[in-house]
Amino acid sequence: MKDWEKTLLSPTAEVRDAMRRLEETAAQICLVADDDRRLLGTVTDGDIRRGILRSLPLDAPITEVMNYNPHVAPIDGDPALLVAIMRRDQLRAVPLVDHAYRAVGLEILGHILKIETAENWVVLMAGGEGRRLLPLTKDVPKPLLKVGDRPILETILDRFIECGFQRFFISVNYLAEQVEAYFGDGSERGVQISYLREDRKLGTAGALHLLPERPQQPFFVMNGDILTNIDFAQVLEFHLQHRAAATMCVREHLTQVPYGVVDVESYRLLGIVEKPVTRHFVNAGIYVLDPEALDVIPPDGQSHDMPQVFQSLLDRKSLCSAFPLREYWADIGHIREFRRANDEFLSVFGSGD
Repeated sequence: MKDWEKTLLSPTAEVRDAMRRLEETAAQICLVADDDRRLLGTVTDGDIRRGILRSLPLDAPITEVMNYNPHVAPIDGDPALLVAIMRRDQLRAVPLVDHAYRAVGLEILGHILKIETAENWVVLMAGGEGRRLLPLTKDVPKPLLKVGDRPILETILDRFIECGFQRFFISVNYLAEQVEAYFGDGSERGVQISYLREDRKLGTAGALHLLPERPQQPFFVMNGDILTNIDFAQVLEFHLQHRAAATMCVREHLTQVPYGVVDVESYRLLGIVEKPVTRHFVNAGIYVLDPEALDVIPPDGQSHDMPQVFQSLLDRKSLCSAFPLREYWADIGHIREFRRANDEFLSVFGSGD
């Protein structure tokens, strides 16, 4: 990477500084070094998201999320061996160091990751009736409702394509012919689109049994009524790094109690917290599944939803991971969300022209 020095950060920098630097450099890694450029550690997008999951504030020092033992390579090492290691360990970037462990470069294999992610399937659920959006969905399926200057599902599809994915399956039921007519076989976009035709409602997981064959690699499942500008390649990388059977994207949701909450023990009043805020992570409707996750879905064509899949995997002691979203996210479930997304669309996604 030519401008690798832009990834350098002092150990006194804050988490928000690392977030900003990751966005500016598009390198997906920051190198933490002292004044002599001696490498102290690295910070990646995944490191920051794991910090978010444990409620780490954005003004915390980056040493709170830093990887103190990153993969490194000598500046005069064998490039072919480095590529093999990066591919084996699912690494996007590796710092290059000299004999004194000073940072002297950064090797990026983003182009290799892009080739790999293009092989992963994407399943988009677009069969719902959208009753909560009536009368808008009386004659138009919800995924084809326009937010901004294009249908919701088109924005989702285009974002996946931008992130390097090329093989899509769209699950359809309600007004299926409209969805199929709009997107066709994907050739106009340079991708391949097939359709999973539900003859009855199968839920967000039951339709996966309609896939023509068992996927050979981890694959995405996403609700067709969600707008986000997330980098899906980062989600896949997170899933692979944690060797999870399934990964669920989650979104922070804050709830404020409108009253003073009183702590009571027997008859004694111990304290009062005025209008406290509780913090939860909620399901964001975006998932990555390993092929083995299909084994917990009933094969008899009954309706089954993704939360049931995760619960079944947890019951089997399979590892499931949570990927916290900090990017834009909107669930177009009600008229109010539809209107809000239209107001925000241009500033987030820009024009499709």
